[in-house]
Amino acid sequence: MRCAAQCLLWRLRCLVNALDRFVSNFTNRLDSKGRISIPASFRTVLAKDGFEGLYVHRALDAQALDCGGHALMREIDGVLGRFATYTDDHDVYSTALLGTSEILKVDPEGRIILSDAAKTWLGIEAEATFVGQGYKFQIWEPKRFEAYLDEARNRVRDLRKQIGASHAGTVPPQPRGVQE
Repeated sequence: MRCAAQCLLWRLRCLVNALDRFVSNFTNRLDSKGRISIPASFRTVLAKDGFEGLYVHRALDAQALDCGGHALMREIDGVLGRFATYTDDHDVYSTALLGTSEILKVDPEGRIILSDAAKTWLGIEAEATFVGQGYKFQIWEPKRFEAYLDEARNRVRDLRKQIGASHAGTVPPQPRGVQE
């Protein structure tokens, strides 16, 4: 019985922690005025984060926008903190992460207006896909996201095979607090 209670407690902790993260993906339409709604669950995370507006910059490794609040800004500060200021490495990262950024206003209904430059770069015309990534989310052109997701699934399959081969014969770890 003790194990069941511990497992239930672990699941509840996971659920509470999930409320602090951007999860899932949603495709929304731009309205006639060019506004698009941030998914309700993402707005909840942003409100809890306390950031006024939405911090947005071009993703470094995909044709997408990285979006978030204080948690994303802390991650960026952590990346920049690895480099001494006034170095080329610091400058290229700060230019890529801060120099291409915008802080968008979120209206009372949870909508934003993407700049024309952002929509053109993304290739967005009528719809955009919002993709949760934990401390941040991304905005994609829907068909481009589907292609990326297919590629990501294939890469994960390959990684699982590599991990499985390297861990063959080992005992899987038990959840913390669970006794045999």
